[in-house]
Amino acid sequence: MSVSTITASELLVRLHEFDTVIDARTEDEYALDHLPGAVNWPTLSNQERITIGTMYVQVSQFEAKKRGAAMAARNIAAHIEREVMDKPRDWKPLAYCWRGGKRSGSLALILGQIGFRVTMVDGGYKAFRAAVVAATPSLVRPLQWRVICGTTGSGKTRLLHALAAQGAQVLDLEALAKHRSSVLGAIPGVSQPSQKRFDTLVWSALRTFDPSKPVYVESESKKVGNVAVPMCLIEAMRASPCINLELPQAQRVALLLEDYDYFVNNTEHFCSRLQVLAEIRGKATVQQWIAQVRAGDIVNVVTELLALHYDPVYHQSMRRNFSQFDRASICTLKSREPHDLAESAKALLQAS
Repeated sequence: MSVSTITASELLVRLHEFDTVIDARTEDEYALDHLPGAVNWPTLSNQERITIGTMYVQVSQFEAKKRGAAMAARNIAAHIEREVMDKPRDWKPLAYCWRGGKRSGSLALILGQIGFRVTMVDGGYKAFRAAVVAATPSLVRPLQWRVICGTTGSGKTRLLHALAAQGAQVLDLEALAKHRSSVLGAIPGVSQPSQKRFDTLVWSALRTFDPSKPVYVESESKKVGNVAVPMCLIEAMRASPCINLELPQAQRVALLLEDYDYFVNNTEHFCSRLQVLAEIRGKATVQQWIAQVRAGDIVNVVTELLALHYDPVYHQSMRRNFSQFDRASICTLKSREPHDLAESAKALLQAS
């Protein structure tokens, strides 16, 4: 048998050495967060874990362990039949569960008996989570941040994508958070990741960056929707050089109507989201906007939203929070079209 352990801190730099990362926890635990690239082979399913936990309390620990062992054995056998039969002798899996190692240990024992070199995470996911939180500041600190600023609709996200297409290092926090980072930024039908999952995704992205080259990021607030950006990253962004992106007003409105097309296609959803602004902008103003939306006058509503809400809030926030915003270099887009974005991205990279 060949089963060894690895500490969570060591795992952060050796994760690439394993052929398969196996999460032996339940489906729900896996969905909440997991190691990068991990596959889910539950030793006990969601319902089975509840069943065994109830038996553990209401019947006896001994009976619960017997029943749990039978369930685990069947599940592990199914995983091996489905996933392991084609694996070569030198296949190197990593297995982990929550903390104690019982669920991953059962799987590792059998894989090790087969003859595979299995590694288990000492302390499981809980230790990995603590290591990620502890390691994130050290990944943020040496990076050269370039903060893409610009009023709502100026094309910040599109410029990030254009920069990435030309080989620049880009951290797209909104993509990781699955949210457009504004009061109206929730994407219909798309759930945000848990805070733990978001933290892992950010860490996973950070570890790929080369400190000798700039990393471009949008000027986000402390939260993107319901998830919080790591404070060490917020502080680094707020102290870094800024690029102020400008786009003509009509182009901004057109861009927003493209990016938020689900509001155009579902005006009642747009109206319900506008209600969130009633406390800030007043009920009368919001009711007027809702009436205009229902009458098909969305362009004027978006124009007023920019002028009365988004732009004033943005300028106040940037000057208050980003120390180099007043010295930002200006990047003026001719239009929202891909070729203009590509030209601006190329110019920024040549100037960096």
